[in-house]
Amino acid sequence: MTDFQNVKVVKHPICCHNLSIIRNKATSAEVFRNAIRRITYLLFYNATDDLELEDIEIETPLEKCTVQRLSSKKEIIIAPILRAGLIFSDIANEIMPYATVRHIGMYRDEDTLTPVWYYNKIPVEFDNPEDKIILILDPMLATGNSAIDAIKLFANKKVPQKNIRFVSLISAPEGLEKVTKAYPDVKIVTASIDNCLNDNGYIRPGLGDAGDRIFNTVEN
Repeated sequence: MTDFQNVKVVKHPICCHNLSIIRNKATSAEVFRNAIRRITYLLFYNATDDLELEDIEIETPLEKCTVQRLSSKKEIIIAPILRAGLIFSDIANEIMPYATVRHIGMYRDEDTLTPVWYYNKIPVEFDNPEDKIILILDPMLATGNSAIDAIKLFANKKVPQKNIRFVSLISAPEGLEKVTKAYPDVKIVTASIDNCLNDNGYIRPGLGDAGDRIFNTVEN
């Protein structure tokens, strides 16, 4: 497996076990969704393990003490890429209910393999972009084209690359190479780096179309 800068592969046994479930073509939509949820917790804990903390003083039932909490100076923005990214945002909201959710809508043109935008809930500009922490969510990092477009959306608004994290279930080496070359300081967290892309730009061995399997729209 090729080493990529700022790419973290989560190899927790629970993650590996649930990957085996979602890769199986016989897995039902309900079981598929539940397995993804279990993986997502692990991905998010790894994607946020370097968030800035601050000290505050509180009072327990026994005495006053100093504790740590997430920095009040930083705004966390969850940016799921529709539609498959929605299953990630459910878990992200549960873990970080104080975060802001900004949906991104794009689909892949199957002829050119380039992303086509159809929805964007990102402000025209950010106040204090250096204080924004962005979590872009998409189960599949395949060609890397959608990932680059999503990252560029925030980078163009002056959010520092080091403040942007891209979270995926599985990734292709071709896409990772493209994204890390374009944005070397963006942190990528994934559960697996698979073998390669096929001629149609799908990840091998992969797990099929994540959106179709999540929402039970697979055509037999």
